[in-house]
Amino acid sequence: MTDTDTNGLPERRRGSGVKMVYDLLRDEILDLVLPPGSPIDEAQLAERFKMSRTPIREALVRLAGEGLIDTLPNRSTMVSNIDFLNMHTYFDALVLMYRVTTRLAAEHHRAEDLQVIRAHQAAFAAAVEAQDALAMIATNAAFHSAIAEAGRNPYFTGLFKRLLDEGRRILRLYYQSYDDRLPRRFVDEHEAMIAVIAARDLGAADRLAKAHGEQIVDQIRKLFSRDRRLDIEL
Repeated sequence: MTDTDTNGLPERRRGSGVKMVYDLLRDEILDLVLPPGSPIDEAQLAERFKMSRTPIREALVRLAGEGLIDTLPNRSTMVSNIDFLNMHTYFDALVLMYRVTTRLAAEHHRAEDLQVIRAHQAAFAAAVEAQDALAMIATNAAFHSAIAEAGRNPYFTGLFKRLLDEGRRILRLYYQSYDDRLPRRFVDEHEAMIAVIAARDLGAADRLAKAHGEQIVDQIRKLFSRDRRLDIEL
């Protein structure tokens, strides 16, 4: 259990300030607590985290390196906007990784892998039942990451985890685009993927993963075309 200080922040060990600021701000950006375009003020962050500006700046440099914040010509800093114009490249990579990792899991999984995958599926189903969008995103990522791990290719696993993580802002909008009934179909799709992985049916694993990834992409594209302004409800 992590200790917290009187401000509700995790208690810091020596040298851990940069990581704490980075982790918290990154989660807030990816979960849209800090929406795209939000200003980032070093002085306010230093006051919030009760530390000097040096670790704040280091954390912001890391976030800028990941494309999550931008420094403007006037030296002000803001949360980066989502690059909708080039989103097709992200979609292409995402669907490919769904297919590759699921197919490899069908080929290389062990019995203990299925136990882990099913545990994450149970957590995802509970999040869907509770209609908790942030929990759905987290448990869905854990489910697909476990499938990737079962495929036993660390390069594909690392890339897929990065794509799932980078897509959290998009998925936050994605889940908001549905009414409260539709996400339940994903539970059934996950169950079907588990079944073909367990059966070592590589062709079916590829087909189901491709369909699963493409319907996510199609829904997001419909959302963008329906409302280019993307009015984000927090």
